[in-house]
Amino acid sequence: MNKYDLWVKKEDLDVKLRKQLVAYNDQEKEDAFYTDIAFGTAGMRGLLGAGPNRMNVYTVGRANLGYGKYLLSLENNPKCAIAYDNRHMSKEFATLCANQLSDMGIEVYVFDSLRPTPELSFTVRELQCTGGIVITASHNPKEYNGYKVYDDTGCQLVPERINKVIELIGEVESELDVTKPVGNPSLIHWINEEMDIPYKEALKSIQLRPELNKSQIKIVFTPQHGTAYPLMSQVFEELDYRVNLVGSQLSPDPDFSNTLTPNPEEKESYEEAIVIAKELDADLVLSTDPDADRMGIVVKHEGDYHYLSGNQGGVILLEYILSTLKEQGKLSAKGVVFNTVVTSDSGEQVAKKYGIKTEKTLTGFKYIGTKIAEIDQGRDAEYLFGYEESYGYLIKPFVRDKDALQACLMVAEAAVYYESQNKTLIDVLNEVYDEIGYYLETQDSLVLEGASGATLLQEVMNTFRNLRPETLANVDVVYFEDYLAQKRYEDERSFNMPYPAENVLKYGMADGSWIAIRPSGTEPKCKFYYCVKAKTKEDAQVKLKDYQEVIQSIIEGA
Repeated sequence: MNKYDLWVKKEDLDVKLRKQLVAYNDQEKEDAFYTDIAFGTAGMRGLLGAGPNRMNVYTVGRANLGYGKYLLSLENNPKCAIAYDNRHMSKEFATLCANQLSDMGIEVYVFDSLRPTPELSFTVRELQCTGGIVITASHNPKEYNGYKVYDDTGCQLVPERINKVIELIGEVESELDVTKPVGNPSLIHWINEEMDIPYKEALKSIQLRPELNKSQIKIVFTPQHGTAYPLMSQVFEELDYRVNLVGSQLSPDPDFSNTLTPNPEEKESYEEAIVIAKELDADLVLSTDPDADRMGIVVKHEGDYHYLSGNQGGVILLEYILSTLKEQGKLSAKGVVFNTVVTSDSGEQVAKKYGIKTEKTLTGFKYIGTKIAEIDQGRDAEYLFGYEESYGYLIKPFVRDKDALQACLMVAEAAVYYESQNKTLIDVLNEVYDEIGYYLETQDSLVLEGASGATLLQEVMNTFRNLRPETLANVDVVYFEDYLAQKRYEDERSFNMPYPAENVLKYGMADGSWIAIRPSGTEPKCKFYYCVKAKTKEDAQVKLKDYQEVIQSIIEGA
């Protein structure tokens, strides 16, 4: 209530935010003021609105002031690139950040209209900036927005760097103390199409079989009202793909009016695209999320449309990339594939088939970006592919974040190639499963909102952390990993794990399956990841149900 009173008494408070303050009921007031919005390893993301636990000009200004001080600590004349998506307040926040940084003496390059997150990463590298900012809430609902920060390699800041930013943010006691920026026009450079041209050329460079006849398949594409349009459609057209756009979802509508959800991880997001695909008898549906770092796939197979998970998309891309490189004599023995500890083991099995090593990182593409940086700095390895189960893929590392535009192009190329062999991408996936065994992956979420939700989340994680069962669903538990303690427990022994500390737990099962648990870094959720291995799809479905039921019973008892 003390914080609430400070906001109410601020004479020059933003008019819209004052109206929200007055309209808050008791529950909304508590949630907006019980804590400061968290600045985590992915920056900030939260509901738009008034209060220190909301995204608004004051909380963004406070965070940006800390990041600006961080950039100034790195070099005398830092440069920062800024991009933003189609959400409510995105352009306003981007302009605020540009003005504030320029007031601090930092040279700023800011896009004059919305751009994909991967293009920001590309721009940081192309302009040799000290860092970068993207205003986006990625695939979250329309009520959200966010603020993400990048280093000079175009990679999101890793914990040791983000902790320094958090320290500097903490030096500003209250978000209401931040002075409204004026802006120094001599230090603000507005970017229009000059970065689009080299980024599009880089996108085209990822082709492995440019000679293919792209007209063999029909593609339906939707940007879900987000930033992938128009760049994605331009590249498709320039490379002669037959692409039909979901016209109702092209406008940068911050309310996402013509889609049930802008998240390609949710089947509902494809509803309009599937209608068009059926009308056109299209072979492939591709969808990007609003900031164009995630991509989803739907494939026509045997007369029906099949949704692929992020893990399945990764397996298909791996099979296509590695088999093509091998056929072309370009598959290096030094090649490495990168994915995360909550990504299915299926991709690792595909890579092993081609004699390629897979390295796992913690969740978050910044960790994969760090691995690429190690190669830049002289590690004797070659980057081949990186991906996460959450629909994030990176084909070539001229970007250091997930890149849905690269992924769309590579999936389209793979579909064309396999069509020339009378195969769909589902055929390819099934052939892989025949070789490595069947994998079934899914994710469940426990939504825990507000102050009470944060407390319950901690209780749930503590329950699982202290649980050391010998079996789950009548299957032996062969190892337990606690990434916060950085320990792996196996055969009554403990081993140190080579990862930064993070609140993730993982149970490894005797049948080759595993279950992982982690709080979301961007939403008020606890996520439960299942990777089930079996001989057949039917066996895997039975196992999955058993595992889900035992985990649910533990949650209910927490």
